[in-house]
Amino acid sequence: MFGFVGGNMVAQPMLGALIGAVLGAAIAFVADTNLNRRTAVRWATIGVLALAGLVFGNVGTAVSGAIIGAVLSWAAYWLATGAYGMTVPIYYTPGQTLWHNSFKFICGLIFFFLVAPLIPVMWLSFNAEDFFTFTPEMLNFQAEGYSLKHYRDFLGTDEWMVPLKNSLIIAPIATIISVTLGTLAAIGLSQSHVPGRQAIMAILISPMIVPLIISATGMFFFYAPLGNWLEATLGLSQSFVGFVKVILAHAVLGIPFVIITVTATLVGFDRSLTRAAASMGSNPVRTFFRVQMPLILPGVISGGLFAFITSFDEVVVVLFVGSAQQQTLPWQMFTGLREQISPTILAAATILVLVSIMLLTTVELLRRRSERLRGLSPA
Repeated sequence: MFGFVGGNMVAQPMLGALIGAVLGAAIAFVADTNLNRRTAVRWATIGVLALAGLVFGNVGTAVSGAIIGAVLSWAAYWLATGAYGMTVPIYYTPGQTLWHNSFKFICGLIFFFLVAPLIPVMWLSFNAEDFFTFTPEMLNFQAEGYSLKHYRDFLGTDEWMVPLKNSLIIAPIATIISVTLGTLAAIGLSQSHVPGRQAIMAILISPMIVPLIISATGMFFFYAPLGNWLEATLGLSQSFVGFVKVILAHAVLGIPFVIITVTATLVGFDRSLTRAAASMGSNPVRTFFRVQMPLILPGVISGGLFAFITSFDEVVVVLFVGSAQQQTLPWQMFTGLREQISPTILAAATILVLVSIMLLTTVELLRRRSERLRGLSPA
């Protein structure tokens, strides 16, 4: 596979595949005959392929060679030592063991193809030039090919800081509204005596299903008269009304995520706890905050994080409902791609990716905590 990909770079895919097969067989033979010197063989493989990449290419190909050497040597010892069978039950047949490991390999490939497009974006954000391309200096990992100037442009100009400020105003308020309404809706719909709760649930989560352009169009025709009424009747400023409309629109998009995560958390909730609190004289509000809320809090926070990510990354609804005063960071990125191609957009995208990774990591930690509170296995 590595040889086929490398051969495509020089218009010789089949020759590359043949060389890769020979190289893989050689590494497998060396690994199988040197099981007790695993570390030395792995480092030797990495060094040889890195040196070959440096001789036939540049520093970039040397790094690629080192990565390929690390992967191939690990795979060779994974097969030679029988480590592929250590993660499966002892009663598995060879076919079941093969499918188990093939399934993990397929999942790894899917994950790679989902994440791979982000790598060039993050790499190019450190480009020293003002255009979207990998310069020879970048490919050779030379210091003059890299710069933080695009991050300085992002963090030091009102062109980007004002949209970022707007996003940091809109997203938290929309998240609070989404969490409040979504949690109440999830608790209400989890009661078996509520009539038509399946239909209500379908309506509430419809913003996740309906194409966003249709939702944005409907929100425009709904919030435009509402904004005019607020300005004419209450005398509110146009800018304030614009923020209100965008916040409410983002809250609508975030509520389904809160409902789904809180509903999933309520599945393992022990209803006898609320009945016990009621039998001891606690009113419903006190029972909710003192008994129910602490147990479903991980699901509530997870839903809030999803709602925050949805609001922070959303651009279509803002284009329909908002105005220039409510220009958010995704809107600025969209405008920049359409009107001016600046690598500063890549710096902004990299920051958004890192924020999303941190938030999703938090969601995963909260999910595991929720499972522990409900007595479930982390698996």
